[in-house]
Amino acid sequence: MPLSGTFINVVAVVAGTLAGTLLGDRLPERVRETVMHALGLVVLVVGMDAALAAFRPPLSTLTRASVLIVLGSVLVGGILGELLRIEDRLNSFGDTLKRRFALEHEHQARFTEGFVVASLVFCVGPMAILGSIENGLTGDYQLLAIKSLLDGFAALAFASALGWGVGFSVIPVFVYQGTIAIAASAVGDAFTPEVVAGLTATGGILILGIGLRLLDLRQVRVGNLLPALLLAPVAVAIVQAVVR
Repeated sequence: MPLSGTFINVVAVVAGTLAGTLLGDRLPERVRETVMHALGLVVLVVGMDAALAAFRPPLSTLTRASVLIVLGSVLVGGILGELLRIEDRLNSFGDTLKRRFALEHEHQARFTEGFVVASLVFCVGPMAILGSIENGLTGDYQLLAIKSLLDGFAALAFASALGWGVGFSVIPVFVYQGTIAIAASAVGDAFTPEVVAGLTATGGILILGIGLRLLDLRQVRVGNLLPALLLAPVAVAIVQAVVR
């Protein structure tokens, strides 16, 4: 079943959010701040490791200009995202969820930030891409099960600091990972190792931006960079066709 791993991921995020929300009010503000900074540091490391895929085989053996593929995808994707105002739309969706489902005492900005940041963290990572492809191609959900465990603990930490908004990240998680899994099951040959590496490297750049947000160093509009995840595999496929 191509969506089995995604269902597991959704359940893990909901469970983590419930636990984190219950703990949140019992934790001092300085503890929640430290938790967010710890997550930010880990996210930076994960993003850096993924981004370095641009310099490793199989992408580096495809072309010496492999880093330019990633750079071009992120730049053009960022321009498209700004024109489409994706980040604003994500924030608007988060605000809508807040008005309908959040507790009365919960601060709207915190709820929306929880939804946006958690959605980006859970969706953009290389494990989301690779796990969904593997689940779609073979039905094996092992990688997504591992991701689900990590996401569950991350959701706990996020929710303890940012509240219920984190739980609604399951909506984009389900849509994003489910779409990749179904696409992989339908057109598996398109996901060559080079294409996956391009997606991983580009996703790593976006994850770095999320880490900067969590550390309050820079409010990078990562949502507006999301089109890069669509452009990167297309760019790699074009280079593959030219080289071969």
